[in-house]
Amino acid sequence: MNITKNMLHEDLRPYYRVGNIAPALIKRPWGAKLIAKLMNLSKGKSVKGLDCDERYIDSVDGSQIRVRVYRPQDCTETLPAMLYIHGGGYLIGNPEGFGMMIKKFIETRKCVVIAPDYRKSFTEPFPAGFNDCYESLIWAKENAEQLGIRADRFMVAGHSAGGGLTAAVTLKARDTQEVDIAFQMPIYPMIDDQQPVDASRQMASPIWSTQSNAFGWSQYLKTLHNNYEAIPAYAAPARNTDYSNLPPTITFVGDCEPFCEETQRYVEALKAAEVEVAFKLYEGCFHGFDMIASKTGIGKDALGFTFNHYGQFYDRFVKGAAQVDETNVETEHA
Repeated sequence: MNITKNMLHEDLRPYYRVGNIAPALIKRPWGAKLIAKLMNLSKGKSVKGLDCDERYIDSVDGSQIRVRVYRPQDCTETLPAMLYIHGGGYLIGNPEGFGMMIKKFIETRKCVVIAPDYRKSFTEPFPAGFNDCYESLIWAKENAEQLGIRADRFMVAGHSAGGGLTAAVTLKARDTQEVDIAFQMPIYPMIDDQQPVDASRQMASPIWSTQSNAFGWSQYLKTLHNNYEAIPAYAAPARNTDYSNLPPTITFVGDCEPFCEETQRYVEALKAAEVEVAFKLYEGCFHGFDMIASKTGIGKDALGFTFNHYGQFYDRFVKGAAQVDETNVETEHA
């Protein structure tokens, strides 16, 4: 499907032309590397109003993981922790590029955000980035006292590829029972490597298209493909078949982006397993519209959905302010 300007929500139509530049670049190695280089200019940048720290932790394979740690300024109390995983198609990006989103989480409900700068698939395909994220979570739990955080009731959140890694990390935590996850927020997650080869789901859309999606997955899974290995659910969480005992989930997606159908399938699978889900489908919206068009009405609505539900789930599942109502499964349309 070719997404035309008139198919978009009216608030997003002014972004149509510039939004088509990114897919044209990201589907080509040189273009993606150029964007990655530009995004890395923000590396090391602090967020005004937060205490920002940087740690390097040892990975099990001998490499080091750069981890950004964000907490409320001048706060000495022990706080809940969130593992926040940045987006970028598994190819590009860093935590600093999502600093304002991290700040809003902390302002909405006090927490400490652990944000790994996981290895990208250009140089280190799966499982490197996934392992970096999961090992960062384990490190946070094992160093909870030093970090001033609780060692239980972790939150895990991320956008796009960060949403895919959120789903994968949460799945492994469920399987190993090494970490207690209170709830997860895989926002418009990149979870299905089969989307690009499914003709019924092909989409030429602003910001992230089927072509850029195909390139992202080809890089992330290239070692598995080269070795003719099966794709595990930790690499592409849509391949998971057991959704039981996963934590409450918050997510949304636009209907003018490649991740639309896979996100809806993921939500329905969670509901079928009696997992509580807060979900909203945004009509006429392309990928990442909440950040790109954050000052528009539809952008503000999506950010409100994110942080209002984050606050509610924090109060219920982290602070334990109320008992879980298993019938409280929310689906909205915009």
